[in-house]
Amino acid sequence: MVSIDDYGNFETAWCPGCGDFGILKALKKALVEMDKSPDEMLLVSGIGQSGKLPHYLNCNLFNGLHGRTLPPATGAKVVNHELTVMAIAGDGDCYGEGGNHFIHAIRRNPDITLLVHDNQIYGLTKGQASPTTEKGMTTKINREGVFNSRFNPLSLAISQNCSFVARGFAGDIKHLSELIKKAIEHKGFSLVDILQPCVTFNHLNTFKWYSKRVYKLEVDEYPSNDAVKAFEKSLEWGDRIPLGVFYVNDRPVFEDGFSMLKSGPLIRSETKAGIVNELIDGFM
Repeated sequence: MVSIDDYGNFETAWCPGCGDFGILKALKKALVEMDKSPDEMLLVSGIGQSGKLPHYLNCNLFNGLHGRTLPPATGAKVVNHELTVMAIAGDGDCYGEGGNHFIHAIRRNPDITLLVHDNQIYGLTKGQASPTTEKGMTTKINREGVFNSRFNPLSLAISQNCSFVARGFAGDIKHLSELIKKAIEHKGFSLVDILQPCVTFNHLNTFKWYSKRVYKLEVDEYPSNDAVKAFEKSLEWGDRIPLGVFYVNDRPVFEDGFSMLKSGPLIRSETKAGIVNELIDGFM
């Protein structure tokens, strides 16, 4: 049996009270309850405070470039589809610099889980507005308030028929942990957007602010296989903010389309350099 201790206990560089602690705790809880051992896991991250999370877990990790979390995660899943692969990103990292990769990961539908630490600000680079920053909010750069409308990742994901779309809150570890488990268990691309208060640079969207607004979608009252109703629900933001699974659908998974993977992961296949040389020669 896997225990919390198997994933280690590391000193972090996050600010005291950061919402990232709740995400880390919820993720550990989910992996242990699913009996996922560290050697089964691969966490891929980009740049940002969110990108540090894999460093605080005793498991396989790849830390890449800003906005480039999803390409190596997809590649890793293709090379070894027996791994449980998770991509860890921030709202700026994923929806800003990595926005194009986000769209095409939805389209390809690899069997990976994406956790987005959505604190509605750039935390690592000291408080600039991100794609999900509230319109009108003042930052160090936007002294007269943010002019742009807030990007809605759930609406985009649902409109593009994303395989699994959910939202959690770093202040509700038990609920978030259950969402993470559902996302990992789902076969296909799973998005979990996590409302994560930044106690240093975002003094609007605080734990208190969210706690007054968030509520849970009830499974018996809300059909998560209805794309139209899911899209309508994703537009709800302000005085009430829904949490839970918004949309689920079964689509062909990206790596299942490769016939050579049916005999096992590519990492156990014989390397045939001659074929690669032939392909290269064809471009000469």
